[in-house]
This record gives sequence, C-alpha cells and structure tokens, in this order.
Amino acid sequence: MSAKKAYEEKLAALETLATPGELRKALADRNNYCVSKAAARVASVGLRDLIPDLVAAFDRFLVNPVKTDPQCWAKSAIAKALKDFDYDDSSFYLRGMKHIQLDPVWSGVADTAATLRGACALALAGCSISRAEALRHLVDLLGADREKTVRVDAARAIGQLGGIESVLLLRLKVLSGDVEPEVIGQCFAGLLDLAPADYVPFVAGFLDAAGDVRFEAAAALGEMPDPAAAAALIERFGKSRDAEVRRGILLSLGASRLEAARDFLLARLEEGGVEEAIACIRALAASRFRDEVRERVQSIAGDRAEPKLGGEFRKEFGS
Repeated sequence: MSAKKAYEEKLAALETLATPGELRKALADRNNYCVSKAAARVASVGLRDLIPDLVAAFDRFLVNPVKTDPQCWAKSAIAKALKDFDYDDSSFYLRGMKHIQLDPVWSGVADTAATLRGACALALAGCSISRAEALRHLVDLLGADREKTVRVDAARAIGQLGGIESVLLLRLKVLSGDVEPEVIGQCFAGLLDLAPADYVPFVAGFLDAAGDVRFEAAAALGEMPDPAAAAALIERFGKSRDAEVRRGILLSLGASRLEAARDFLLARLEEGGVEEAIACIRALAASRFRDEVRERVQSIAGDRAEPKLGGEFRKEFGS
C-alpha cells in the first residue's frame, strides 16, 4: 500500500473512532492534521474524559509550532473542542489568544493562528473570569489584532459578555472605526442585541456613512426582529437617491422576519424600476419556501411582463 493511500485510510478511520482508547491514541499522533480530526471527533462524540489529552496535545504543538503544527490546524481544532465542552480554564484560552504563528507562504510569511485566537476569545467569554479582566484581553484583540477575523470574534465575544461596559466598548469601536467594515458590522450587531431601543437610531445614523460601513449598518438593522429597525431602513430608502444604497437596503430588508419589511419589498417589486424589482426578488428569495410569498412574487413578476423579472424569479425561486 502506498504512503498516500495509507494516510487517506487513516484519515477516514478517524471519522468513525468512538472509544476513549482509540481517540486518546489519535490525539497523541505526531501529524497535526490527524490530531485536528481527532479533536473534532472527540467533541462530536462528547468524550469529556479526554479533556486532559486535548490540553496535553495543545501544549505539545506549542513547541516549535511552525514545524509541528503548520497552518495551526491542531491547536485551532483543540481550542474549538474545548470550547464545545465548556472547558473553564481562562489561562488556557489566554495562551491561545496571544499565539501568533508565522508560517511560510510563497510571498513570505502569514499568520495562521487567527482562527485559534478567535476561538479562544469566544471561549473566554464563557469562563469564570472577572469581567474586567476578560474585557481587558478582548479589547486588546479588538483594538490591535492585525487579522480581521480575530477582531470580529473579539467584538462578538464582548457582546456575549453583556453589560454596560460591553455596550460602551462596542460604541467606542464604532466611533473610532476600523479598516475592515465587517468589524464595525459585528459591533453594530452587538449593540443592537444588547440595547436595541438605544441603538437602532445610533446604527441607523450610519446608513449615511461613506463606504461599506453603511451596508454593514443596513445588514445589522435588517437582521433585527424589531419594527423600529425595519422602519429606519424604509425611511432611509425613501430619502436616498443613491441606487447602490437603495439596493443594499432592499437586500437587507430581505433578512427581516417582519411583515412590514416583506410588504415593503412586495410594494417596491410592483412599483419600482426593473433593477429595483430585481433586487426585491433577490431579497424576497429568503422566504422562497413560504408558499404565500412565492405566489405573490410570481404573480407580480408575471403581471409586469418584464422578461428580466421572470428570469430572476426562476433563478432565485427555482422554477
């Protein structure tokens, strides 16, 4: 049997391992990718007795990590498994949050530990650690980590901690800005979740912002099950003459579960220009499994007798 075939069979076997002995042996493997698969399997079958083995494997791969754990596969999978087990050891997650791993790539080096740092940040929010200490470490990531995904996860973790401190920190980050709009979008989502009455108007104020932040604001408001959020989007739509902004608002309203949002989209589908109507069909496609929505969209698109609308309906609704 070739080495490649043997390796493939080894990986396939990891998907079905179930006994503590088998998985303990797999976690001790030298191959980091095999260990990542074993860690995920341990979590999926709920073998909490192997938590010490997960921690030991993590520590092992911290030694000369570029060589022993390229791409940070093992450590990231182990951190996720321990988070799934609600493993309550803040010192473990803090080590992961501080780990930077510069693996060689064709253009130089790249930090491959972003997934690890993000997973540990989210796990820290559930640990029995003082809020002040947790927030201090999370703010360090939110404000200074070079990887966008880590800053997004740090903002999400701050939101999960809750409380006025989290609200004010997320507000500060929004006001100070970030080079990546997605980070601000996660801050918007956290603020709307923690204090919707206060922060619907605040987030709606960014619908006039420059760049993609306005679309992040629209998306955050669209996902809120709050009539005030939908009303803010509809009001901004009526005032805007920017076709891109109007299209972004329509698509964001498609994420809403509110009847007012759906009714507005159906009205714009009926009355708006062709491009606007196409955006409405795309937005309403989120409700394509609801017969009454499907029938109404099909009826309006058919009545307008515009080939582009019929084509878009078939594309988005599958018929």
